[in-house]
Amino acid sequence: MAQSLLPVVVDAGIPLAMYYVLNDGFGLSQVAALAWSSVVPALRTVWSLVRRTGVNGLAMLMLVVNVVGLATSTMTGDPRLMLAKDSVTSSVIGISMIVSVFLGKPLMTAGLKPFVTKGGAAGEAAWDRLMAGSERFRRAERRFSLIWGTVLLTECVVKGIGAYTVPVHTMVWLGTVLTLVAILLAMVIGGGSCADPMEKMVKAETEAGAGAGAGRATGTPAGDAGAVASAAPAAGAAS
Repeated sequence: MAQSLLPVVVDAGIPLAMYYVLNDGFGLSQVAALAWSSVVPALRTVWSLVRRTGVNGLAMLMLVVNVVGLATSTMTGDPRLMLAKDSVTSSVIGISMIVSVFLGKPLMTAGLKPFVTKGGAAGEAAWDRLMAGSERFRRAERRFSLIWGTVLLTECVVKGIGAYTVPVHTMVWLGTVLTLVAILLAMVIGGGSCADPMEKMVKAETEAGAGAGAGRATGTPAGDAGAVASAAPAAGAAS
């Protein structure tokens, strides 16, 4: 849980605190405070890319959108544009998630799979078997990314409207609250309708695979193992 919440704290909590400290405490302008507070999540994204053996498409997308948005809004000197940058980030990521589903490579699968399989070899093997043979499992995998993409697009619309209608000083913390609400909403909906059923399917498939392996080891088909076990006490009683 701590590992899952750490990115949220870094990307939302620290920038929020930095903005008010720099703006209210050190007297920096709203544009400068917003710009400096965006540095921490950008650095975290760079670090996550550096320490991975492969490139994480979602992390790279977030970094590019943040850098381009930050550069544009800093040059214009408009704090509301800098706030709107966050909604643009959400919209690009949300659209990318939805498009990735139709391309057959759901973006959220990279985070979903370790949770569902618990990182074990048996769980990953069960995942692969279910992906190959279960339409219900594949449908849940696609739906998970669709839910996240839809929630992020909704957050984008709300934050975009707020960036130009709510006072900047208020929208800084309100935008963070909206982000956290969107994340929690996506977690609840996606977890209940997709992740939890998939986890149960993987667990059942893992147990079935283990039973089949035990049957092969004893020379007994997995489907007959229960019959052999139940017949043993009866045979003992008859003797």
